Amino acid sequence: MEKTSTMSRAKKITLAVIGVLLLIVLVLGITVYAVWHNELSTLQSIRLLRERNDEHLDGAVYTMHVKGGFYLDEFIEQGGVKNDSELIAFITNNITKGLLDMSFDAPEIACSSFTATAENGDRLFARNYDLKKTNTCLVFTEAQNGRHATISSVDLHFLGISPDHNMEKLMDKVTALAAPYIPLDGINDAGVSCGVYMTTQGGEETVATDQNTDKPDFTSTTLLRLILDYADSVEDAVQIASSFDLHDSAKTSYHYMVADATGKSAILEWVAGTDSTDNDGSRRELVVTYHDDDAHIGEREGATDYQVITNFIIQPGYYEGSEKEDKKGVDRYEKLYEELEKTNGIVADESAAMQILSTVGRRSWNNDDKNSCTIHSVVYNMTKRTVQWVPNENYDDPSAVYEFSFS
Repeated sequence: MEKTSTMSRAKKITLAVIGVLLLIVLVLGITVYAVWHNELSTLQSIRLLRERNDEHLDGAVYTMHVKGGFYLDEFIEQGGVKNDSELIAFITNNITKGLLDMSFDAPEIACSSFTATAENGDRLFARNYDLKKTNTCLVFTEAQNGRHATISSVDLHFLGISPDHNMEKLMDKVTALAAPYIPLDGINDAGVSCGVYMTTQGGEETVATDQNTDKPDFTSTTLLRLILDYADSVEDAVQIASSFDLHDSAKTSYHYMVADATGKSAILEWVAGTDSTDNDGSRRELVVTYHDDDAHIGEREGATDYQVITNFIIQPGYYEGSEKEDKKGVDRYEKLYEELEKTNGIVADESAAMQILSTVGRRSWNNDDKNSCTIHSVVYNMTKRTVQWVPNENYDDPSAVYEFSFS
């Protein structure tokens, strides 16, 4: 009898322990969900869109649908960040809750863009992103709290995710949660598109823009993020760019092109003097060149309503007296204008604009720089708010032509 009673007590104790453990697990699960539910939903959304092809130097392509606001409101409330280290700290503390150390790698990027009009009147923004082989992610964010839904392209190598293998490790996917903060180009549901492009400024060694006034701060890619999330028009984008101090990343300098569904576009550049004297990044000021007010840039630019951008400052005389005899990307700039001038900036449709991008694709273009690949080519239809996207110059492969929309 006593043995039976002892066994009964032991069973009760065991059940009690199990119950406590289950309760702890439940509480932990609820806590994890409460803290990480948006991040968990985002992680679950990551999909492999296209496999890598190492022979063609193709990285893998992914899509990711971001749930929630990814703490952008908090980012703005704290006044932004002045450098990549501060951005990493912000992302680590907020998105990964301090559980994951991160690093950013922003190499030199050589890219090309242009605006055009389709035969049906749709306004288009086209862009090549040039670099070495890398994995890419198309990032979709939600509209909420006065912010637009967006679609943007992200180079995962910027997050330290190796271009030599697929994004299969859990830590790689957790790292990808920071992707909304490093867009390279994109469109929002108001029909505003924007891209960022490397420039060469500051004489023999490129000097990064590093404004230091009493304005809040942003870095190169976070400026693009703010434009995508908050701009209803080109003028809104210019206002955003004017309201912050720019701190370029990776010890280099950048300029931007932004356009909207009305056909308006602008190139945003930060300059002070000429290349040979522009060696103090804190002295630079924003110069905006609109599509319909650029006769001072050149006769061809003044005669056309479309715009082209590559990797040199377009302000006249900027490189006079500089040791940079050949402006970076001027060959691609000239080629794109040559193609657009054939039809006065009118193209049949997105596929025709994509064909123009292919004429300066890096695998076929005669170049001697380090950026031997065009990683992605994209045409944003700002009128219809749609995207045509081709990875790794696979222009003639129908399976590599992807189309997206906000619906």
